[in-house]
Amino acid sequence: MSLTTFLESMRSLGVSSLRDAVSSRGHSRDFAYARGDYLRSRIMIVGLIFLVLSPFWMLIDSFMLPDTARGYAWLGRAIMVAGLLATVVLAWRSSGRVLQTRLAAGLLIALPALFYGLVILGMPPDWDGRLIGYSFIPFMLMVMLGIFPFTLLESAIFGVGLLLLEGYALHMGGVLLTAEGFQEIWLLAALMCITLTSNYFHLGLLLRLYREATHDPLTGLLNRGALHQRLEQVRGARQNQTMALLMMDLDHFKRVNDQYGHAVGDMVLRQFSQLLRAAIGTGDFAARYGGEEFVAVLVNKSKEQAIELAERLRQQVEKTPVTAHDGAVVNFTTSIGVATLHSGEPFDSAARRADDRLYEAKKTSRNCVVGI
Repeated sequence: MSLTTFLESMRSLGVSSLRDAVSSRGHSRDFAYARGDYLRSRIMIVGLIFLVLSPFWMLIDSFMLPDTARGYAWLGRAIMVAGLLATVVLAWRSSGRVLQTRLAAGLLIALPALFYGLVILGMPPDWDGRLIGYSFIPFMLMVMLGIFPFTLLESAIFGVGLLLLEGYALHMGGVLLTAEGFQEIWLLAALMCITLTSNYFHLGLLLRLYREATHDPLTGLLNRGALHQRLEQVRGARQNQTMALLMMDLDHFKRVNDQYGHAVGDMVLRQFSQLLRAAIGTGDFAARYGGEEFVAVLVNKSKEQAIELAERLRQQVEKTPVTAHDGAVVNFTTSIGVATLHSGEPFDSAARRADDRLYEAKKTSRNCVVGI
């Protein structure tokens, strides 16, 4: 298989680009919320499993640990159980709060790792380096990273931390520089590579499924259902704020399709969506509402600011034609209705007002903005 064929097959599987897999910096805001919800559900499930198993593991504390380490272990286990309970509650209450969800994910990995380190600290000086019932913890946590759609950077940070923890455990047991120690580190490093590969494909699949479920395939904007979901997420994260709503329609779009064909009509839709994305702010979001109708939600902007933005967009659309395949220049324009979306107001109520103003704009002259 040639390199080109391999890359094409990877694209057909929907695997994310290396940039999207390495870091979340390039992820869209709406995908960050979706990944946060995905992480949140898994954090709560795994956290509850740990909470259920922790009391039973106290039996292993009693039988496997020497007296000098047992007190550390019981104290550490009590702290870990309290921390896991707080982690589950934190995840449960983190809907729409991406940073809070990521903090919960970090705690879920860090708490068992810290418990393992505390047990090692309590071992006697003549400890032979073996911790039956405990030495599997770094390996379990390393494999567990593959359950979550972490980026490669996030998993690498956790993975290196677990490698250092295991190296410390082997050093304290006096076996780090032995064949047994090298074998333990090598196995953990191999599991880290497998986990990173799993994260890469996991995140890539999630990105693909998310885009198919929430984005219009032609324009790349949100679809109608995803627009409502994104609005609820923003409202959940930022209470009592006023937003502005733009309802947009391409003028005489049927005439473009009839005169130049649907392929050119699709080019017009894509061109408009690019201009719309460039016009709105980083915290705003837009959707293809149906056919040639589009909606944009402007977060924390007044109606006056929204009208100014809409007018800039209208002018930009007017002077940015599309060139058809035969070289013909296709000009197109847009009409825009603007309304205020008040805090707690149903979206449909504000959408009706914006739609009424859009109808007024099209009835009056088209290629204009109405926001009064």
